[in-house]
Amino acid sequence: MSTSNVATFTAPGMKNESAEQAIAVLQQRLVALLDLQLTLKHIHWNVVGPNFIGVHEMLDPQVDGVRDMTDTIAERIATLGGVPEGTPQAIVSKRTWDDYKLGKDLVMNHLAALDKVYNGVNSDHRAAIEKLEDLDAVSEDMVTGQLADLEQYQWFVRAHLESANGDLSQ
Repeated sequence: MSTSNVATFTAPGMKNESAEQAIAVLQQRLVALLDLQLTLKHIHWNVVGPNFIGVHEMLDPQVDGVRDMTDTIAERIATLGGVPEGTPQAIVSKRTWDDYKLGKDLVMNHLAALDKVYNGVNSDHRAAIEKLEDLDAVSEDMVTGQLADLEQYQWFVRAHLESANGDLSQ
């Protein structure tokens, strides 16, 4: 992507170098959340079997929530003087994980795979919080709030995978 449209300024009181580093961290989170949003919708369309309707209906609010997160991150990138990259090419070229492998499949298989997706997204969000701590308190706070929602979404998924004694079946 061309950087010719990158602003020569950032948020007042913030150093340009800190903003550039924060933008890079936020761009990775943007890519991850755009990918997650698409993956959630893919699962929504392709889940079958027992408990289909409960899982099908559980996923749409997660899609909406993650979509809101992407908008918030993209707007923060722009606020800091960056250019949010949300194209399909940006998602594919910047992501550091494998594509979601399941097509039409049973509820439990999709939820086990989705739990692993959330493991990655949530762990990376936590790492981003650590990086943002010294760069930008506003971005750190924003990503922290998002992580709380993402962890709740994962809890909803895990409730379907958890046995009565607290083990996850995967």
